[in-house]
Amino acid sequence: MPSRSASTLPVAALLLNACIWGLSWWPFRLLQSHGLHPLWSTALAYALGVVLALAWRPSTARAFRQHPGLWGLLLAAGLCNAGFNWAVTSGDVVRVVLLFYLMPVWSVLLAWPLLGEKPTPAALGRLAIALAGVVVVLKTPDSPWPLPRDGFDALALAAGVAFALTTISLRRLEKAPAPARALAMFGGGALMAGGVALAGNGHGLATALPAPDAAWLLPVAGLGLALMLANVSLQYGAARLRAGTTSLVMLSEVVFASLSSIALGAAQVDTRTLIGGGLIMLAVLLASWAEPDPHGAPPP
Repeated sequence: MPSRSASTLPVAALLLNACIWGLSWWPFRLLQSHGLHPLWSTALAYALGVVLALAWRPSTARAFRQHPGLWGLLLAAGLCNAGFNWAVTSGDVVRVVLLFYLMPVWSVLLAWPLLGEKPTPAALGRLAIALAGVVVVLKTPDSPWPLPRDGFDALALAAGVAFALTTISLRRLEKAPAPARALAMFGGGALMAGGVALAGNGHGLATALPAPDAAWLLPVAGLGLALMLANVSLQYGAARLRAGTTSLVMLSEVVFASLSSIALGAAQVDTRTLIGGGLIMLAVLLASWAEPDPHGAPPP
């Protein structure tokens, strides 16, 4: 019989990961108040992770030649982090997190052509529940269609699609070394966020990188270390628990994000958001309970 610590430590690690991500909106907004756009914050924080990862194990970079799929993981994870961090920093935190957590919907749709996994009737039922939640969240009395309220809603939805592609990439790269997968995800965050920031600056969508200042350099370093800790915690916990259990524990990120943002005035929750969010979370819970694979890929 396994010891209590054998089961509680992985859960605690996943809770730590969920807490860091659920509260991450606050340091991103703090950095934005110092003139650092969330795309630059993301790029610099993940660049620190890349530097430390390569300093610890330089040979990890060679895995990209042996496993070309790591480049796809880099792209998907980078777009996921760039989109989510931008949206959660500038948009309504609760709406962004809920729309981002539509990942099970996109996973069902994308796993069919990419992994050959035909959706079951139960999966289609969960898909319908989640989509009903989206309609409730997005539909307003002033609009005949359930469309994103602003660009940050759209960013959250797009980041959720990239999130699903990231999990699918992780499943296809299960034989690649874990440090290489982590390096791809950190490298993606640095490269994609930095690239989008440069492009956005040219079109007035993102501010230029400000001059170095301890007021934002030190918080960025702290954020980078926190994100590295979150990644290590996720790898530790997800490797020791069923994929369904991992997904259930990770849902606590929604709780951390919602309570903290409401308490600090960064979100407004109305009846429509509560009902739609409840349907989305129900679909995610049903997907988690239905997951039988103990080695399924964890979310990023």
